[in-house]
Amino acid sequence: MKLSKKAWLIVVIVIIVSALASLFTIYFRQARERDELNEQLSRDEALLAAFIKQKGTLEDQLAQAQSSLDTSQAQFPESVESIEYGEDLFKIAYGQNLYSMAAGCGVELTRLTASTPVDKKIGAVTYSVSSFTVTVEGNTDNILKFIDAVGTGIDYDLSWNFQLPWSVDVKSVNIEVNKSKATIDLDIYGYKR
Repeated sequence: MKLSKKAWLIVVIVIIVSALASLFTIYFRQARERDELNEQLSRDEALLAAFIKQKGTLEDQLAQAQSSLDTSQAQFPESVESIEYGEDLFKIAYGQNLYSMAAGCGVELTRLTASTPVDKKIGAVTYSVSSFTVTVEGNTDNILKFIDAVGTGIDYDLSWNFQLPWSVDVKSVNIEVNKSKATIDLDIYGYKR
């Protein structure tokens, strides 16, 4: 079967039109995708600018917080040492601390504050001295038992005396009988090597 020139011309035109239609479809699809990508890029750039601004603000806040932390740490460098010192000093009866001593005496230790240890020379010996304020609550007999235990080193759970690695000087005792509460001020002398 032979096609005429007219038929060939129609076939060629149909092929060209089909190719052009496909090209236009692809072009318009890509143009739409390009527009969507440009819009997304604009949104992302706006978001990036906001994040950069937020990053600057957060860095300023971090610098202020770090400065505040440094200032606070400079003001209280001894406080951690004081807490450790207090815990070490009150190791009583094979590792029991002041809280367990209070429990053994039947009182509750409700407050413990300590000063920064200072060196005090007595004769040829240098002691590390720290002042403590201890508040306990319980009945009067147990409060007196606790004060005696702190001053003498008697452990009422084990009921025996032992040698403390420090010396305690009870400075004052304020007992509020109606509140079943006592505040004890004491100095602890630890031998300094």
